[in-house]
Formats: sequence, C-alpha cells, structure tokens
Amino acid sequence: MSPLVGRALESLGYDRAYSLTPASSVARVPSWDDSFAWDGEALSTIRPVVVDVGAAGKGYLVDIVAELLADAGISEYIVDASGDMLHAGPTAAHVALEHPRDPSMAIGVASLQNASLCASASNRRIWGPGLHHIIDAASGIPTSDVIATWAIAPTALEADGLATALFFTDPERLAAVADFAFVRMFSTGRVDHSANFTGELFV
Repeated sequence: MSPLVGRALESLGYDRAYSLTPASSVARVPSWDDSFAWDGEALSTIRPVVVDVGAAGKGYLVDIVAELLADAGISEYIVDASGDMLHAGPTAAHVALEHPRDPSMAIGVASLQNASLCASASNRRIWGPGLHHIIDAASGIPTSDVIATWAIAPTALEADGLATALFFTDPERLAAVADFAFVRMFSTGRVDHSANFTGELFV
C-alpha cells in the first residue's frame, strides 16, 4: 500500500480525464525513498510523483465534518460519506455490509457506536476486466485475492486506511500498530473477521 500508486492508476486508464483506456504497459510504483525526503518536520518530493490519497482522504473528510458537528454542540450524529461513516451517540447504529458481488444483498450487519466504519471493494470504480482502483503497490496492478473489506476504528481516517491495507496486509501485522475490528471477503467467497467484530455475519 502506497500513496505513490497514482501513476500506475493513470497508466491503467484511471486518469484525470477518465479515459479508462489502459496504456500498453503499467507504470512502476516508485519507492518512498526515491520519491520523498523527510527532514524531521517536513516531507518534500525529490522527483515528479502522482500522489493518490484515496486510501484515507475521504475518511479524513468525514472526521473534519464530525469535528465541526461536535464543535457546534451536536453530540448525536452519523456522518455518512458513502462507504465511510462515523457514529456518535448513546445508541448503536446497525450497518449492513454490502455483498461485493450483489449490491442487493448483505453479508452481515455491523453494530457501530462512537466509532467509524469504512468499507472498500473492488466492484466499485471498475472499468474493465480486472481493472479497478485498488492497486497493489508491489506490482502496480489491481489486487484480486481480497474483494471487499470493512474496518472499524476510532476515526474515519484510521478506518479508511485500514480498509485499504486489509487488501494487502495480514490483519495481525496491522493489529500490532492499530486498534480496530475488521471483516474481509475473498474472491473465493470466504469471509474472515476479527474476534472483536461486533455484529452478525450471514456467511
């Protein structure tokens, strides 16, 4: 997972003009060290790069809206940005987990209270066979093993990033650095989840 997948997305046709026409070869995802310099306070680019913040940008926006509501004295709310949401209040919300292969169905229901839930799936923003927006930074091509993830974390920024990371990373590695619950679905139809997931799964 890397914010440097932007050039690979462009070469696959997911560019600023939405040409949706892949180039003859997929652009390599540059390494972090070859692209950025960190001086302890500021991060600077050292070469032209296309940065993609889709893995956490919408979640961050949800957190900003929630902070505005809290600052206005509103203590009960749900900020819902279509797949990224944050709940506050004494009564839990029950959120259906959309089946990535049939939007009319749910694979389960999450109980969400004073936390954020973010979902990601390879059936969204798809423009051709095997072409979608979730890019494996190691290969520069769309991932295919995991097809949907849901992450529950204290903030939407965290949940959004974790939902993307779950496509590529073992949940145990992520649990070492973040406090979250998850559900994910594989291309085989298999579903796994964390022991602390609060809700019900139908599969």
